[in-house]
Amino acid sequence: MQVEKFSMSIAANPPREISRPRAYCWLVFIVIYALMLSDYMSRQALNAVFPQLKAEWALSDAQLGLLSGIVGLAVGLLAVPAALMADRWGRVKSVVIMALFWSLSTLACGLAEHYNQLLLARLFVGIGEAGYGSVGLAIILSVFPSSMRATLTGAFTSAGMFGSVLGLASSGVIANHFGWRAALIAMSALGFLLILFFAFTVSETRLARYRHLELAESPVEGKRVEKIRLRSLLKTLFGAPTLVFTYVGSGLQLFTAYTIIAWMPSYLNRYYDLPADKSALAAAVLLIASGLGMGLCGVFTDWVGRKSDKNKALPAILYCLGSCVLLMISMRLPPGTGQFAVIITGVFFAAGTYGSAGAIVTDLVHVSLHGTAIATLALAGNLLGAAPGPYLTGLLADRIGLLGALQWVPLVSIGAALAFAFARSHYLHDLRRHASSSCQQSR
Repeated sequence: MQVEKFSMSIAANPPREISRPRAYCWLVFIVIYALMLSDYMSRQALNAVFPQLKAEWALSDAQLGLLSGIVGLAVGLLAVPAALMADRWGRVKSVVIMALFWSLSTLACGLAEHYNQLLLARLFVGIGEAGYGSVGLAIILSVFPSSMRATLTGAFTSAGMFGSVLGLASSGVIANHFGWRAALIAMSALGFLLILFFAFTVSETRLARYRHLELAESPVEGKRVEKIRLRSLLKTLFGAPTLVFTYVGSGLQLFTAYTIIAWMPSYLNRYYDLPADKSALAAAVLLIASGLGMGLCGVFTDWVGRKSDKNKALPAILYCLGSCVLLMISMRLPPGTGQFAVIITGVFFAAGTYGSAGAIVTDLVHVSLHGTAIATLALAGNLLGAAPGPYLTGLLADRIGLLGALQWVPLVSIGAALAFAFARSHYLHDLRRHASSSCQQSR
């Protein structure tokens, strides 16, 4: 079996230079970031109107949960194929199609007449959103210097956290005043406006003019696709030990981050005696803290990486160990403001590794496959973190209580730190091999 792909040759990283991105590059970042906000606002909007849906259609909790889970399932299954197709057919065109698809599907959610129609529309929301995060980030990275990759990866990914908060809050307000259908239609309208702005400001031709010097001068940049076996594609994405250890480390660390955030409303409800609405508001604070952590920790990673390539993975190790210590301590403190402040700090660092992981992965995979590589990193986060974390913690909580379970969860970050340590030990060797492969194929 064969798949289409861009050239598998891997470009060498030239000597680092500190250059200032042009204003258009920042415009590209802003509009793609805004679409990422729309992505997560559309994804989370329905969760805010669950009470109204349950009352109007007499739905069970299982039916409501399926409406939310089916989006994540579609994103998890289709993220890598969608990113690979975008790398093959053109990222700008793919972004327009994806955003149009999820916006139309969100509109269909608002117009659904019964549960089955709504469920089908939510499935299409997930299909549309599947590859956007990785493809959008790949476009951003193409017009900025490689010395900013951790910063950009962390900052862009934080849009998922901020978009979730905005989606829940804005949809809740609109639904209270105009009904749940109006909330979903408003989310789709925002998506349509951003699609128009993106289409008028971003094009492959303009991106080519602003593509960063490191990429423009690559001897293999711009080469189109060849036929290659799936085995060769997998070798590109998993052949370097650094890549595998980075996928594992990032996934394990997200196990900690996603689990703490997912279970925090229940924890606050049971141990702080907070009502459901205030518990959800406190959980939103953790989402904001994790978003800030992704961005600011990415900035620090790039600053450290400019001094030495080998240092690029070091901050990720420190973030893992720091979050482990802070969250272990927090779950042994008495409930109160002090405990919650330590939890917020722990979550800030728990989410900070994603920028480091994104920078490492994109350093070792050719630019034409950045979208696919980032999607693979996200898939690892879902398979090792977002999917099993809350579920396994729930199983453990049934045996020893929620507090007892949350006291054990941060230990997973030690495994993440070890994985990043192994990645660090192989990084320079894999980077040199990466450069050597590029030189041989460019002759």
